[in-house]
Amino acid sequence: MTPLYSPRFIRQFDNLPLEIQQKTRKQVEFLLRDIRHPSLRAKKYDEADDIWQARVDDHYRFYFRIDGDMYTLTSVRKHRD
Repeated sequence: MTPLYSPRFIRQFDNLPLEIQQKTRKQVEFLLRDIRHPSLRAKKYDEADDIWQARVDDHYRFYFRIDGDMYTLTSVRKHRD
């Protein structure tokens, strides 16, 4: 699979603390290898817009779409409890 980073994802990523940026990179690598990787806990987030959610850690999530053989990463942000 190939990643495509939206401008919003890049902007949000650049504003994250360095530690969260590193965790996000690691989790995206897991996504590219296997969407079923246990630490991702990837799931469909918005059925209507076909958006998926995956974990960065307990407090952050990233969101993406699956477009053929490409993951379009749309955002990364704090997770609401």
